[in-house]
Amino acid sequence: MSAAPGISGRAAALAARRAFRPAGFTTLDEIGLDLPLVSPYQLSCGSASGPILVSYNFLDAPTARAHRDRLAREGYLPEMLFNRVLDRALALAGLTRAEVYLTHAFHALPATRSGAVPQRLVNDCFARITRQEIAGRPTLALGRAAAEACAAAHVAHTALPHPSARGRDIETKARAIAGALAQACPRRAA
Repeated sequence: MSAAPGISGRAAALAARRAFRPAGFTTLDEIGLDLPLVSPYQLSCGSASGPILVSYNFLDAPTARAHRDRLAREGYLPEMLFNRVLDRALALAGLTRAEVYLTHAFHALPATRSGAVPQRLVNDCFARITRQEIAGRPTLALGRAAAEACAAAHVAHTALPHPSARGRDIETKARAIAGALAQACPRRAA
């Protein structure tokens, strides 16, 4: 396993995220969530050495606005399906949020919940920002868009279902993620 992303890698990713302003999308600073992190998720999932989890994006702009104060404190909304699945997966793998690093393939906010982002924009954002965060660490791509962005950037990854994907129950999705986490963290498999 390679070394964790250094301060310069994270600083470069943060600067790139702040400069990334795709037309038609809202930025974290426009919501009032421009923390000194690439993603607010890193308040809870910001390990300097654990595996990287790459999701599609953070949130939609209306949800982020509605929960801005809470997101600024906690970094995520525990009641969301994505987080219920992730928390269950971490529990199954014997890990905590502090032992993983969560980031996104796309670092801007769509105007609506589940708003589509063209894959070319996802790939561009990943190449500019997310790629700098990975630094050779085990990478789990949560969902098709994240997996496609990893593949386009030639980043070795394990492709997994998105935690919010329809058609599978929480336990099934959590077990798939937990299995990949166990492989990424073999010290836990004792």
